[in-house]
Amino acid sequence: MILDTQDPEIAAAIKSELRRQREGLEMIPSENFTSKAVLEALGSVMTNKYSEGYPGKRYYGGNQFIDVAENLAIERAKKLFGAEHVNVQCYSGSPGNIEIYFALLNFGDTVMGMNLTHGGHLTHGHPVNFSGKAYHFVQYGVNKETELIDYDEVREIALREKPKMIVSGYTAYPREVNFKKFAKIAEEVGAISMADTSHISGLIIAGVHQSPFPETDVVMTTTHKTLRGPRGAIIMCKQKFAQQIDKAVFPGMQGGPHDNNTAAKAVCFGEALKPEFKEYGKQIVKNAKALADGLIKNGFRLVSGGTDTHLVLVDLTNKNVTGKNAEAALDRANITINKNTIPYDPRSPFDPSGIRMGTPALTTRGMKEPEMRHIADLISEAIDNVNDEEALKKVKMKVMELTKKFPLYD
Repeated sequence: MILDTQDPEIAAAIKSELRRQREGLEMIPSENFTSKAVLEALGSVMTNKYSEGYPGKRYYGGNQFIDVAENLAIERAKKLFGAEHVNVQCYSGSPGNIEIYFALLNFGDTVMGMNLTHGGHLTHGHPVNFSGKAYHFVQYGVNKETELIDYDEVREIALREKPKMIVSGYTAYPREVNFKKFAKIAEEVGAISMADTSHISGLIIAGVHQSPFPETDVVMTTTHKTLRGPRGAIIMCKQKFAQQIDKAVFPGMQGGPHDNNTAAKAVCFGEALKPEFKEYGKQIVKNAKALADGLIKNGFRLVSGGTDTHLVLVDLTNKNVTGKNAEAALDRANITINKNTIPYDPRSPFDPSGIRMGTPALTTRGMKEPEMRHIADLISEAIDNVNDEEALKKVKMKVMELTKKFPLYD
């Protein structure tokens, strides 16, 4: 690596991160491992170009090959999701959501989104976020007993509040989302239906989760997570909203697109169009269900009792361990998860009652159901010994033995 001599400190950090990824179990459900082809596109000369505008209508010269890459990304995304219009220039998921609001709402408009502690995202109306400050968000959640979305209650809130937009799609909800019901509720109250499918877009492509199309008006998805591409996002919408969306992205909220990222998105979409990606998406869910079963057998309580998707949300209350302590202990054992609130959590978000974990990255490495059951046992062993460093070291050694069988970027 040129970096070894030019900037040895950064080179060392990169090498250490590669070692951490290789030797550990990456189980944060929003994380994954891209292909070498995606990494190659990200590190390409495409990063050197400015290209404000859209293909065929740029404000800078010399964009003929940038246009090729962006058009490929657009056409591949349309084919993947069956979308009428796609904007591939979004820098990331949060800007993508804000750009949708900016395009289709006026400041102060009423919007419905899921409460953060019930599985929503900061950009779905949390008061500390721009979305909650610029718009009047009405929050819905899950039923306290079932920990599932109550669509009748969502409809009641919508009829009462008359929102201009209803947002569905979540970051910590382990069950399938009924986008058709959300679209029907939105239509009934004259609202725009929006879906944030960032976590589940790979599952939608694989046919193991309901698609928001064709009913939903506008959809944002990140391009990493289960889609296994570069960090970034796209917005898909019905043709009638295309001009508003494009103007909101540029010049409304962004300047020049990150062309290396756009090229990497095109590579990712090309990979997702292949038959093997569908098998990959199906295996993610099989693995998540096997992980959930293994955790239940080890005495863990899962929010909603299980999962339909790529993620599992664990309530640690019966284990007498906080989410913060569990995250730290598992980290020392080379198992990476994140602390997370659970619905109706009595504890602080900084030290909540739960942890969130998922299977996209493990599935990318080739692990299947037997490994998931073994990993559930390792997680249980670590959490039962959060304050025992020797026990955690033993778990770490078992983790490293497992990861050696599934090489990463070999």
